[in-house]
Amino acid sequence: MNNSPPLHGQSVDLGRGSVAWSPCHIGKGTHIGDQCSIGSLAHVGRNVSIGDKCRIQGGAYIADGCSLEQNVFIGPNATLLNDKYPPSGNPDQWQPVHISEGAVIGGGATVNPGCSIGKGAVLGAGSTLTRDIPEDEVWAGNPAVYLMKRDTYDEKQLQLKSQSARKD
Repeated sequence: MNNSPPLHGQSVDLGRGSVAWSPCHIGKGTHIGDQCSIGSLAHVGRNVSIGDKCRIQGGAYIADGCSLEQNVFIGPNATLLNDKYPPSGNPDQWQPVHISEGAVIGGGATVNPGCSIGKGAVLGAGSTLTRDIPEDEVWAGNPAVYLMKRDTYDEKQLQLKSQSARKD
């Protein structure tokens, strides 16, 4: 029998209602907006811009220089890259990722350098994004391809919630 105390994540108050869960890494020069949450084991690089009300789940990796507008969700173990020809070691060659307002990146997804994700767009879990996603579109796969519009995705999500509520 193990008598060691259970491990509990410690929250670190970042101010303005934002919190990070230890252990995680937040790089120098990174701006974190109001009411954000950064999960345990996340790596947020240097000079990253994170807008208000963003949620970054545990194990996510956000490379130097990437930007997230407000209300962005980054799923667990998702990766946002910046170096198209690694390891260049040359920030002048980097192509940081840009995620627009209200976008969702599913767990385990990879966003390749220089890609942008439009307002309200969704990248499915486990996907690899190799080009830009227009606003309000849902993409998934490896490489990620268009699946549907965001309103159809939201309708499907509501249907599942409704079905689940009826089972209770």
